[in-house]
Amino acid sequence: MPASTDPARGVFVTGTDTEIGKTLASCALIHALREQGLRVAGMKPVATGDVAEAEDALALREASGMRIALRRMNSFLYEPAIAPHIAAAQVHRRIDLRKVASDYRHLTDRADFVVVEGVGGWMVPLGRRLMLADLPKRLKLPVILVVGLRLGCINHALLSARAIADDGLRLCGWIGSCVQPAMRSQKENIETLTSRLSAPCLGIIPPLAGDQPERQAAAHLRPAALRRALMLPEVQSA
Repeated sequence: MPASTDPARGVFVTGTDTEIGKTLASCALIHALREQGLRVAGMKPVATGDVAEAEDALALREASGMRIALRRMNSFLYEPAIAPHIAAAQVHRRIDLRKVASDYRHLTDRADFVVVEGVGGWMVPLGRRLMLADLPKRLKLPVILVVGLRLGCINHALLSARAIADDGLRLCGWIGSCVQPAMRSQKENIETLTSRLSAPCLGIIPPLAGDQPERQAAAHLRPAALRRALMLPEVQSA
């Protein structure tokens, strides 16, 4: 059973698919946790895309406000933007969870809490026998699921939640990400997700415009629900 009564020192953020706002939600989590008085680092262990950019890791670092080497935050970065196990095979550099664990320990030595962002959806392979689930298993992290709110999201969310449980990990909460502003019956979809997912809703991030969308997104998270989900102590009044 994926049970633990100890407060988490980190959390793993996954999604119902790629391009559904995992990085925005992860940055929002960092800002929200920093508002709780925690030093928070971000981590994107595996990424594919422009090797000169590491955009997701850069966004996480900016949200954290910490000066951390990108090579520690982004253990494996591959070009082009394809499935990570295929990218790793093409350049003959396999993903090694020992390096990821070492980089994670480096971050936990410098921060109170680490937000670890996954890649793609839950069932993404990372190697011939390695799956994405092996990463939070190795780091012993609970999971937050980012649900891209669009047609099909109920099926994708419930399947993802079942797979997370089947892999022996604790789904501690979910965040809705409004990737389809004109989605029909969005309210009813959110109500269905809330009633059928075993973990609490930690917030719904609406479409955002203007400067600092990560800070805007953080304002739509629920601090009390987040503290309970991660078993964090209550914030003490000054």
